[in-house]
Amino acid sequence: MIRERRSKEKLQAYYTKYIADGVLDPNVHPWVAESWQVSHEAGIASEVMPALYRLSKAELNDRRERHKTAIAYLDGLYREIDEHFNLYNLSLLMLDSECHVLKNYALPFFQKMAGEVEGARLAETDIGTSSIAIVARHKTPFLLFGPEMWIKECQSGDACSAPVFFNGELQYILTLVSVQQQELPYSSIAALLLSITHALESYLLLQARLDAKQAILDAVPHAVYHILPGGEVAYTNKLGQSRLSGIASYSKGDKYPNLSDVVLNYRHTPLYKGFLGIPSYNKEVTWITSQKTYEDITTVVPLYRDHEVGGIVAISQPIEDLRTLVAHAVGYTARYSMGSMVGQDASFASMKDKAARAAKSGNHTLLQGEPGTGKQRLAHGIHQASNRAAGPLISVRCGDMPAELLEGELFGNIFGEESRPGKLELANGGTLFLDEVEKIPYHLQVRLAAALSSGKTYRVGEEVLRSFDARIIAACDSDVKRLTEKGVFSSQLHDIISKVVLRMPSLRSRREDIPLLAEHIISELAEQHNLAKKVLTEDAAELLMSYEWPGNIKQLQGVVEQAFFNTSGEKITADDIVLPGESAPGKAWKEDKDVFVEAWKAAGGNISRLANMLDVSRVTLYRYLKKYGLERD
Repeated sequence: MIRERRSKEKLQAYYTKYIADGVLDPNVHPWVAESWQVSHEAGIASEVMPALYRLSKAELNDRRERHKTAIAYLDGLYREIDEHFNLYNLSLLMLDSECHVLKNYALPFFQKMAGEVEGARLAETDIGTSSIAIVARHKTPFLLFGPEMWIKECQSGDACSAPVFFNGELQYILTLVSVQQQELPYSSIAALLLSITHALESYLLLQARLDAKQAILDAVPHAVYHILPGGEVAYTNKLGQSRLSGIASYSKGDKYPNLSDVVLNYRHTPLYKGFLGIPSYNKEVTWITSQKTYEDITTVVPLYRDHEVGGIVAISQPIEDLRTLVAHAVGYTARYSMGSMVGQDASFASMKDKAARAAKSGNHTLLQGEPGTGKQRLAHGIHQASNRAAGPLISVRCGDMPAELLEGELFGNIFGEESRPGKLELANGGTLFLDEVEKIPYHLQVRLAAALSSGKTYRVGEEVLRSFDARIIAACDSDVKRLTEKGVFSSQLHDIISKVVLRMPSLRSRREDIPLLAEHIISELAEQHNLAKKVLTEDAAELLMSYEWPGNIKQLQGVVEQAFFNTSGEKITADDIVLPGESAPGKAWKEDKDVFVEAWKAAGGNISRLANMLDVSRVTLYRYLKKYGLERD
C-alpha cells in the first residue's frame, strides 16, 4: 500500500502518545496500530536498536548460495543505478522470507555498516514495527513514514518495502530506505521499488523456465547445438559438451571450440548448408576430426533474422546410442538374472559365486559345459549383474550359419547401397554372447581376435574402421583349450575370451538339485502364463532324480513343462511325468511328424541334445527340422 504524504509532526505526536499513555489515535493507520500493539506486547525496547539475532557467517553464506540467482540479478541491476542511490541517500535491503538480510546495497541501513546488517533478522519480533514487518504480515507493498517506526533511532528515514513472489509463495522482501537530504517524491521511491520487484519476479520466472528447458535438453539422448555463422558454438546441452570435449580441449568457462576449425569436413556437412538456408532432417552424417570420426543422425534448421540466416540449430544423435535404443526396443536385454540360477550343490554354488565376481570384473568370459546345462541363462545373468546391464545383450549362435553369412552377422556388410552394422557394433556398450564359439571358422576367429584386441572393426566390403566396446561371453560344449592345442581354434582368440573360465556342472553330477530346479521351472511357467502354481510331489521328485538327463536342464525343462500343462490338478505326481526313455521314438520320427515333435519337445528344443537322443548327426536333424517346418532353438 503506497500512501500519500502525511504530516510527520502529527505522526510523531501519535507515536509519542501511544508510547507514553498506551492510547492509539484513530488516525493511525490500522496496520501500523496493529504492529505497535504487537511490539508493545512483545516488550521490544523503543529507544535504540536492540542486539539482533544473526546468522553465522557459514549460515549466511549457505543462504546466499541457495539464493544466488536472485542475488546475482540484483547485483547487476544495482550496478546500473547506483549513482541514483548515492544522489538521493537511498539504501536497498534484500531479505529472505524469514526476514534475514541477505544483502545490503548502497548507504548504511539505519546508520549501521553493511557488515552489521547482513545476516541480521529484522522481523517484527526483533525490531518491532517496520515496513518489513508489515509486508511480511500482509504480503503487499507498504510505505512507512519515519515517525511510525517502533525504534526511535530509526525514525530519521522513511522506508518502503515490497514482497517478491515466486510460484505463489513469498520468497523475498525488498526494502528501500530514504534518509532524505532533499525532498524526493514518495511516488518515485515507490515506483523505483516496484520496478525492481517486478523485474526480479520476471527474471526468477524466466530463469526457472530456462532451468526446466535446460534440464529437458540435458536429459534427451541428442546433442543440441546453437551455432553462429562461422562455426562458433553459442550453446550446447550436456551431451553436446561431452562430444565437443572429445574432439577439442577447452576449460569450463572457455568458449566452445569453433566447429569450422575442428571438423575437418565442415564444408561438406549439413551445418555449412544450413547457413545457406538449406535444412536437413534425420540425415546420417560422418564428422571427421583429428582425434576421432563420429557417425550421427543429424537435423539442421536455419534460424532467420531479418530474412537472413543468423544461425542454425543442430540436433544430433550418435548412431551408437540409437543402436543401443533400438536394441532395447527389440528385446536385446537380459531375460534372466543370477537369481534364476538355482541349486545348492557345492560345485554349482562355487561356480555361481565365481560368476558373480566375473560379472563385476567386466572381463571377457568363457562358459564351458555339456549342452543344456544353462550356459545361455548364465550369460544373461552375468550381463544383468554387470556394469553393462543398461547396454544391449546381443546373441549369436555361431554354428547355425555358413562362414560367409556369419562374417556379415558379426562384422556387418554392404547390402545394396546400405552399410549395415554387425553384432559387434550393435553390442557396443553391452555384451555379445557367442554361443557355440568353437563353430566359428578359423579365419573368422583370427579376424575376431584382431577386432577385440584393437577395439575396432570394419564391415565386409568396406575399409572404414569403426570403434566398438563390447564384452564377450562365449559358450562352448567342448574344451576350447584342447581345441587350441590341436590347432583348430585360434590361440589369440582363446587367450582373449578365457580371461575368466566358468565350467557348468552336468545335471547328473548335481542330482540333489533336480527337485529345486523342477520347482523353479514350475514357478516360472505359472508366472509366465498367469496360471496357478503346481506342487511337485515327493514321488515325482524321486522319479526325476532317478533319470540320467543326458540333455541336462534343458531336457528337464521339456519334461516338467509337459507335465505342468498336461496335469489338471494342483499336484504333479510321478504318474504325470513322462521321461524321455519311456517314449523312445525309435525310427518312426523319420516318417511321423508327431513323433518327431514329441522327441523335439523332450529334448527341450536343443539340437545337440536331440542328436544324442536319436543317435544321428546335427546336419540330419536340420534337414528334418526344415522338412517339418520347425524353428531351431
